[in-house]
Amino acid sequence: MNVQGLVAAIERLASVLEARAASQETARVCWPEEEGLAYWYRRVGGRGVLQPVRRPHRLRLDDLKDIEPQKARVVRNTEQFLAGRPANNVLLTGARGTGKSSLVKALLTEYADRGLRLVEMEKTDLVDLPDVLACLETRPERFIVFIDDLSFEEGEPAYKMLKSVLDGSVWAQPDNVLLYATSNRRHLMPEFFHENEGTRHVGEEVHPAEAVEEKISLSERFGLWVSFYPFSQEEYLTIVAHWLRSFGVGEAEIEAARAEALQWAIERGSRSGRVAWQFARDWAGRHGLPRKEPRG
Repeated sequence: MNVQGLVAAIERLASVLEARAASQETARVCWPEEEGLAYWYRRVGGRGVLQPVRRPHRLRLDDLKDIEPQKARVVRNTEQFLAGRPANNVLLTGARGTGKSSLVKALLTEYADRGLRLVEMEKTDLVDLPDVLACLETRPERFIVFIDDLSFEEGEPAYKMLKSVLDGSVWAQPDNVLLYATSNRRHLMPEFFHENEGTRHVGEEVHPAEAVEEKISLSERFGLWVSFYPFSQEEYLTIVAHWLRSFGVGEAEIEAARAEALQWAIERGSRSGRVAWQFARDWAGRHGLPRKEPRG
């Protein structure tokens, strides 16, 4: 290894140690006595705990409408992973309420019988991620570590830890673990106009400023980027119709509810899958239909 390579390796190791030191007490994670399909990682008394989720949010891939290209890419990557073939960590980004989190949850419903398990972690707990991975790599199951609504501010220790774990630490990510994260930000950190002032042109090439390079560097370590976009009016109404059908509503009533659904979306300022589900739930409740949990 040349001097530059050695310096880079030392800097990466220093980043890992710094992030661990920022945590008040490094968690040691043990496999829980009670097993489940999904787990929630949390800290109890300074100790890391994988808590089984008693009622996982059982979503179905078929319930997620008008995101077929995104579903296809994530499903393909997940099936490669379950088959023991090479697969990538995934970053799902884009408009709110368009199915990013729901898609990850639906994978558990689809592939639990093939050994897939889900571990959800909060951003603030990512300083413990190496301990979680060390626990999971001894298990026969295959795990997706799920981080929802991921974004960072300047100087957060979890940022450096996640960056090292994804691609930069001296140890490799376990073969039975992938990281799937969702975010409304493509580069996971706020970007400011003044940061572009250091951008240089060398001939025909553009060289971004160091601050910009640093912010891009984390998202680039996710091997697969999947982008989600706002729904059109017709796409939104298709999703509304799907959820009303799931409550047993007939086609004539669904057609009559279109105007109400559009007004609901205008009041909420969004035509998203989440807003469509919330409208269907409200409509069903007002019309005396029995309560049910969403499958999507």
